[in-house]
Amino acid sequence: MTDPAPAIPQAERRKDLARRVRFECDMRGVPLHLEFKRRGYARHLKPLFDRAVALVAAIVLMPVFVAVAIAIKLDDRGPVLFIQQRTGYLGRRFRLFKFRTMVVDAEALKEKLRARNVHAADSPDFKLVDDPRVTRIGRVLRKTSLDELPNLWNVVLGDMALVGPRPTSFSAGTYRMAHLPRLAVKPGLTGLWQVSGRANIDFDERSELDMRYIKSLSAKQDIDLIMRTIGAVKRGDGAC
Repeated sequence: MTDPAPAIPQAERRKDLARRVRFECDMRGVPLHLEFKRRGYARHLKPLFDRAVALVAAIVLMPVFVAVAIAIKLDDRGPVLFIQQRTGYLGRRFRLFKFRTMVVDAEALKEKLRARNVHAADSPDFKLVDDPRVTRIGRVLRKTSLDELPNLWNVVLGDMALVGPRPTSFSAGTYRMAHLPRLAVKPGLTGLWQVSGRANIDFDERSELDMRYIKSLSAKQDIDLIMRTIGAVKRGDGAC
């Protein structure tokens, strides 16, 4: 009988994942902007701009935060916020804040509904059309994207950016190697895939769009995507 293999320390697992992300980025020509000292916008200006805008937006929108919180409480008396572990820069996990749009035991019901996943039952992405777990107020919040407003605090904390690949609920261990380059920048509130179909495209397509965004990252592109996102939210494109 052989001894069990020793457990790999979490810090070492993170370092190994970061190495794999860097390797895939190098193979696919995806720049790691945050690791290049001369990348002025991505490394220095973008983080300052994102945090400043997110903080101002959170303060200005505080009445909306309060109104949404009251509506959620009146709807089913459950928690106002939904806090979930998400995958960020170089595969690091962080706590993402959202307004709760589902019933309290939504995660427990997930496996029973997996066969109805619009991205196929074996896809890491999980989306349902007419999801029965979504509450009445939750449908309104999702249609208007108001459920994402608490993400602004993640930007202020430095876990996220205003624009970037959307953080996944599943860990980077679920990613195929071709998906890893999307972890080369901080995740964002919005990105290229949100204005290209949002929930209507699968994870492979999302990853390709995310890599395209990273390769051409610039202030002009970020401002353009923010403006296009406002239009997509108004139309309710891809919301489900």
